[in-house]
Amino acid sequence: MTATSHLAIKKPEASESRRIQLTSPILHIGSEVSRLNPFEYVQTSKRVYLPDRESLAKVLHQRGRLDDYIRAIEEQKSITKLLEDVLGEQWWNATGEDGDRIFPEIAVSHKWTENPVTDLRPMIRNGMGQLYIPGSSIKGAIRTAIAYHLLKHENKYQLPKSASLSVIEIQLREKLGRGEFANQNKYKQKLLDDELFMDSLFTDFELSYQGRSVKSKIGPNTDFMRAIKVTDSQPLLESKRVTKQGKNVFLNLPIVAEVIVSSRFPDYKAKYRASIYTEMVRNVQTEFTLSLDTEMLKWFTHNERMKIPFKNLDELLIICQEFAQEQWDAEHDYWDDIKNNRSQGKDLNFSYIQELYKPTECPYSLRVGWASGMLGTTIALCLDDRLTAEIRDTCGIKAPGFEAPKSRRTVVAADGNIKYVPGWVKFKPC
Repeated sequence: MTATSHLAIKKPEASESRRIQLTSPILHIGSEVSRLNPFEYVQTSKRVYLPDRESLAKVLHQRGRLDDYIRAIEEQKSITKLLEDVLGEQWWNATGEDGDRIFPEIAVSHKWTENPVTDLRPMIRNGMGQLYIPGSSIKGAIRTAIAYHLLKHENKYQLPKSASLSVIEIQLREKLGRGEFANQNKYKQKLLDDELFMDSLFTDFELSYQGRSVKSKIGPNTDFMRAIKVTDSQPLLESKRVTKQGKNVFLNLPIVAEVIVSSRFPDYKAKYRASIYTEMVRNVQTEFTLSLDTEMLKWFTHNERMKIPFKNLDELLIICQEFAQEQWDAEHDYWDDIKNNRSQGKDLNFSYIQELYKPTECPYSLRVGWASGMLGTTIALCLDDRLTAEIRDTCGIKAPGFEAPKSRRTVVAADGNIKYVPGWVKFKPC
């Protein structure tokens, strides 16, 4: 017998799901290939092209010009004339044997620098070759925000003593003293936080389903982050919008820009360290879906009765915002002390960056992807500053006597001014 609609019992809501609009001034998410060599891209004064390398090599070989191409690359000469000879004046529109473009439109970036692009760092692409933001990158940043929140409010959530900040700091100092960090490779160094506290915070749970205890080995199955799902973003496809004032605004604009790696001298004058050429996206606007299985979240009972710090998506987003604010405050303090300077021939004028960090309230929801650095990918902001610096000196580039992190990455705009900081994102429920 089927109940009529007015007598039907409403099924309890077991999950929350929200479509989230993600915006960012500028963003880079690294790909599996950290750098491209000069054979893997073609640059002109205004564009950087990532060709279908197989199609390009096949055409050059067929025309007997592959060796000329390789020689020009090795000698760091322009290959534009060669491409014109082989593919015509509009070589960027040329097609291969299959009829597809040798230089796909979705793999063309605007060049924001007059300098020759070297060792290009590409942005991640999906299976269709489109730029996007993986859900795993967003979820990873959320996970760090949760860990930071738990450690900052350890009494409120009844953290086990083994995962308290004081114990973590003691264990870190002991491991540093025994040389355990220095004797391990970079991969194992990254896993040390799992051993110290992350496993205890996220996976040290028992499961209870429909009133029955479900025994499971500590690991992915007992990680309460299973209850959170983050989809990949929609592709970052370039588009144009006209403002009420009649001005053109380009969204999801793919660019290749010079990224300045800078630090400071003891007197706080800016110090130039290096330039990195990076494929990025300017004026990011996309969407992803954030879901929380509230029923699944109830399955998890911590073995030492630690409380999970959120019950719904609103509380989860507040945790992210808190972490973003802590990073914002730290960046404000850093840039407020830096003095503009000319170093190694580079004019390090960070006035735009200092202006960016003037507001006391962080306007963003989180920091994601490349350049979020030690402050955004670890719980360093919870630790003693000297301990964090010692870890940096052991595991990274040594800078004795300086705070960690010492260096920063900023983006040079098309007009030559240092204007942008990568990674800050804003979440807005659709």
